[in-house]
Amino acid sequence: MHKSLRTILQYVFFLGLGIFLTWFSLKGLNKENIAQIKISILNARYWLIIPVFAILFSSHYIRAIRWRLLIEPLGYMPSKANTVAAVFIGYMANQAFPRLGEVLKCTVLARYEKIPADKLVGTIILERLIDAITLLIMFGITLAIQPQLYTQLIDTFFNQAEKEADGKDGLPLWLMAIIIIIIIGALIGLWMFIRKKTINDVVKIFRHVWQSVVQGVSAIKHLKKRRQFILLTILLWITYISGGYLGFMALQETSHYGIREAFTILCAGSIGMIATPGGIGAYAYMIKETMQLYGLNSAIALAFGWILWVAQTLVILIGGLISFVALPYYNKKKIQSEQS
Repeated sequence: MHKSLRTILQYVFFLGLGIFLTWFSLKGLNKENIAQIKISILNARYWLIIPVFAILFSSHYIRAIRWRLLIEPLGYMPSKANTVAAVFIGYMANQAFPRLGEVLKCTVLARYEKIPADKLVGTIILERLIDAITLLIMFGITLAIQPQLYTQLIDTFFNQAEKEADGKDGLPLWLMAIIIIIIIGALIGLWMFIRKKTINDVVKIFRHVWQSVVQGVSAIKHLKKRRQFILLTILLWITYISGGYLGFMALQETSHYGIREAFTILCAGSIGMIATPGGIGAYAYMIKETMQLYGLNSAIALAFGWILWVAQTLVILIGGLISFVALPYYNKKKIQSEQS
């Protein structure tokens, strides 16, 4: 299959998945649920928008500064302004076309800082590996501080059928899990058939992924400013957790939740962001299902998930648009000041 056609099909599939999850989340809302959501939103603490936006903007700034540390060993040190702008533009592009943002981020920075784009691609791959490892650590911390989540998840998946026997809430979660596993298995089998691959080939792929993870961890050891990189990584994930924690305070129904729950929605939301373009549909759905584990009303949980998604998306769009407009002007002034 032609590479561009495969990319288009992948995009259409994941975008369709996001639209489906949006429909699936909203289809069960009745008049009472909608009324609950309206009351909750009307009574929200809107002044928290300012600190939430500040935290979300700072997370992108920290990510940009951390990226500069990965670029430094290549012999380049781009300006903070250009790096931050490139990060915002990349994230804005990712909202519509996954992975295009990573390429665009490198292209933008390469254009204004005269850095070979192919060299920057390697730093992006390394950054993503480190993010994946950190996310796994966050999952471990989440389950370590909330061991009861094990039993709650089991109850949710295997006992939900009794609660949903009337069919009002759609398919039981345990049945959905089985269907997803079957679909993943079928896709792997289809891929093996088309590409004429064997089980050994699949094992080799997983082994290669593991080796890449080990390589990513080892690369940190060779950074000139290793401690600063680790500190920035910790700060980055603290901002993510803080954004969720402040989000709880925005609604009266969620204001009693704390750091433990913030860890949980961070992990669930991260999966949602990966699953579909810009996390559309999937992010709110994952937050909804997660918060129901803590006894939150399903309608409020869904509204909460959409509020968090909208806040993050607005920050990316605002930051991306400002960066797109300001970059040429900033670099023109920069060149003029260097020449004078």
